[in-house]
Amino acid sequence: MDVLEAIKRRRAINFFDPTKEISDETIKKLLEVGTMAPSSFNLQPWEVIVVKSQDKKKALRRCASNQKKVEDASAVLIFIADPEAVEKNLDRVLDKNIELGYMKPEGREATVNAVYGLYGPKDSIKRKIFAAKNTAFFAMTVMLAAQGLGLETHPMDGFDEEAIKKEFGISEDKIIPCIVALGYLQPGVTLLPRFRFPVDEMTKFV
Repeated sequence: MDVLEAIKRRRAINFFDPTKEISDETIKKLLEVGTMAPSSFNLQPWEVIVVKSQDKKKALRRCASNQKKVEDASAVLIFIADPEAVEKNLDRVLDKNIELGYMKPEGREATVNAVYGLYGPKDSIKRKIFAAKNTAFFAMTVMLAAQGLGLETHPMDGFDEEAIKKEFGISEDKIIPCIVALGYLQPGVTLLPRFRFPVDEMTKFV
């Protein structure tokens, strides 16, 4: 599907077909495409839990305001932002940058200083914003890739983050920017027209 068409056709679907499944291979393909999302210094501060079993979807539904789509969707993706990705990933990324020719070894120290200068210590608000922002880019790219493969999605922030962390063993220092239901539109459902503010109301050219 053309990328502009995928963007235009993507909708937040409330009614999923509970009889449809999605293979692990298809989900891995979506996530692989998703990793092409922008990432500050290529640090990729994201993780994903793919919730597919009925029992786990029921548990997640209890953590997500009892939203029926959580249980009806073929899968629900829990997107996790890791503020400590700087410490975990920076050396590996820099090694690869040098190997691929993006930077020279003598530029390593300056890059390390730039990263910590921009994002601060791992418990800082800057670091949390960095992780959540980049993970949101990742989630959006996955949703567009899903549309391109004929799948539907619904991003949600109506959930109890602490309850999800406890249920799925996610450490307290991590952030869950959103969960995304993934599947197929329920047969017979007609989508209503959508509303967006006109571009002229939100845009200023200077």
